[in-house]
This record gives sequence, C-alpha cells and structure tokens, in this order.
Amino acid sequence: MTRILLLGGTTEAGLLAHALAEAGLDAVYSYAGRTGAPLPQPLPQRIGGFGGIEGLVGYLQAEAISHVIDATHPFAAGISRNAAQACTTTGIPLVTLQRPPWQAGPQDRWTHVADLDACLAALPTRPARIFLAIGRQTLAAFAAHPQHFYLLRLVDAPAALPLPQCNAVIARGPFAVEGDLDLLKTHRIDLIVAKNSGGDGASAKLTAARSLGLPVILIDRPVQTDRPVLGSVAEVMAWLGHAALRGV
Repeated sequence: MTRILLLGGTTEAGLLAHALAEAGLDAVYSYAGRTGAPLPQPLPQRIGGFGGIEGLVGYLQAEAISHVIDATHPFAAGISRNAAQACTTTGIPLVTLQRPPWQAGPQDRWTHVADLDACLAALPTRPARIFLAIGRQTLAAFAAHPQHFYLLRLVDAPAALPLPQCNAVIARGPFAVEGDLDLLKTHRIDLIVAKNSGGDGASAKLTAARSLGLPVILIDRPVQTDRPVLGSVAEVMAWLGHAALRGV
C-alpha cells in the first residue's frame, strides 16, 4: 500500500501535490510552519515540525508512510538531514525533488560563497545599499555590519527587524523582471545578496541585476549526497511508479 509524506513549501512541491492528487494517490502534505499563511493544497495537510529525527521516525511508523518526498527549500538543510536519517532508520525510500541551481551568464557579476559566514566576509566595508533576498531566518547575522542599508523582501510582515537600517517589502513570488527593476532603482540598490535557490519564481532579481550591471553575492546551496535528487515532477511520479512496482 502506497502512502506518501510530501515535505513541501516550494512551488515544485505544490505542483507535485496536484500531480499526486490527480493520480489519486494517498499522500500528506507537510508544511514546516515558517510561513504565516501557507498556500492551500489539494492534499491533507499538516503544519509544524516533527520533533527531530525520533519524532519523524514515530510519525512515519504511526502513519504507515511508504514513501517520503523531500520537496522543501534547497536551503532547508535541517529537515532534509532529519528525513534522510529517519528514512534510513525505517527503511522507507526517500527522494528529493529539487530545482537546478542558477547558472551565471557572461554578463552576470556573481560572487559565489559557500555559506553565510563567507557571505558576511564578502560584504563591502564601505556603506552600501543591499537587497538582502535571503528570507528572515538569518537576518540577525547582518546586524554585525550596521553600516549598510538593507532592503528586505519577506512573505510575512515581521514583528521586529534586527537590522538598524532597513526597509521590508512584504510580497510573495513569483516576481517579474519589470517589478524587480523598479524595486532596485527605487531603493538605489548597489548590491544583491541571495541564496542560490534556483527556479523561475525568484530569478527576476538576477535578471534585473544583470540589466543594471549590479554585483550579486550568491550563497551556494548545501550539498546533499545521501539520497537520489530528481529535477521534475514527472521524474518523481515515475520514481513512485517504479518503487511501487518493486514493492518498496
């Protein structure tokens, strides 16, 4: 019997949820709960953490989960690690649905950095106006560089911001190039800091930066080597079909 746990929160997870529902498969869509108003899905939903690896193992067993699909954000390393270890413990097959990372073109002025610490080290020392397009989880780290003005784009309005000079724009993607061009010009942005999330929904800022000749510091995504990684909904659906035929 096939029963799927879909760890979601991304555009690709939403597309997969619709494919699973249309195929009539028994599946649960799990949101981490970091967004105040998650988008509705055509599957039963659960919101919130599992309580670490032990809690996830308990959930998989209690809910008779037969397959796990990790379609979380490429930088949601914690839940991805927990899912890999929980599936290893239970013997449940796991696959990751992950969009390919962005690739620089000849006119892009990108500086790739390995992680947040390297990103902070790469910031200019002189005051700059920075579009900080990294979500809200790691904003506090940039308070160590208070000489900069930071433009933030967040899904939910924050109760407070940890940065002394900043302005928050509340918006949910996908974003258009024209709108991001206007955003960068209006706020006189000198530099963009972003995570290499990949996909089309958030790539407009990079196209706009290319058009304006702006530099970009791009944080590379964590490397995952402990599970198969597929790049499309069709590939995941095929994987599910093959796994079911093998009886796993």
